[in-house]
Amino acid sequence: MLAVVLLLTLAAGWGVPEWSARVDAARHPVTAADLASARDALAALPVRERAPPGGYTREEFGPAWADVDGNGCDTRNDVLARDLVGVTFQDGTGDCVVLSGRLADPYGGTAIDFQRGARSGAVQIDHVVALADAWRTGAREWPASRREAFANDPANLLAVSGRLNVQKGADDAASWLPPAVGYRCLYAVRQVRVKAAYGLWVTPGERDALARELGRCVVG
Repeated sequence: MLAVVLLLTLAAGWGVPEWSARVDAARHPVTAADLASARDALAALPVRERAPPGGYTREEFGPAWADVDGNGCDTRNDVLARDLVGVTFQDGTGDCVVLSGRLADPYGGTAIDFQRGARSGAVQIDHVVALADAWRTGAREWPASRREAFANDPANLLAVSGRLNVQKGADDAASWLPPAVGYRCLYAVRQVRVKAAYGLWVTPGERDALARELGRCVVG
């Protein structure tokens, strides 16, 4: 069956990399409504050049991993508990402090064991829209309370490979995309949703990269 798909895609003018990207994307399908919403949101985002990074520090977005939802657990542990499977918690913490679990890393497509301690950095929490990128595309104008809410918004947070989180750094979609090609559609959808929800803008290159990845989405 894949051979037939390959022949059809080549006949349509796609190269093998494009065909492979679509096969991988089929492992992470999106709904037609979500895809249409993301495309509309991207079309509505302001397009500007990125502002200089001057003035940005992590502290501009409040203390790291605050308990903004008031559930007694910090945001990092909330996201670990949400994204890992087989989670165990430290006794006496009210199921707040995650001790161990297993992550199906969306960025790399591999499974990673999490164990709190010296090797806990193997799993990190990524801001899908990086804080520094948000700062350069509108967040510097926000009040401190809005920046803190942004930094702890579960819609903008994913547990991922620590190595790939470091590799990504503060890059936007024009400069970095997950190595797991099949996840790039959902990554683009999340980027667009977050930027639209918070009134951030995109650069021309970022807009083009996001549009390209949305164009490769597979609806399921």
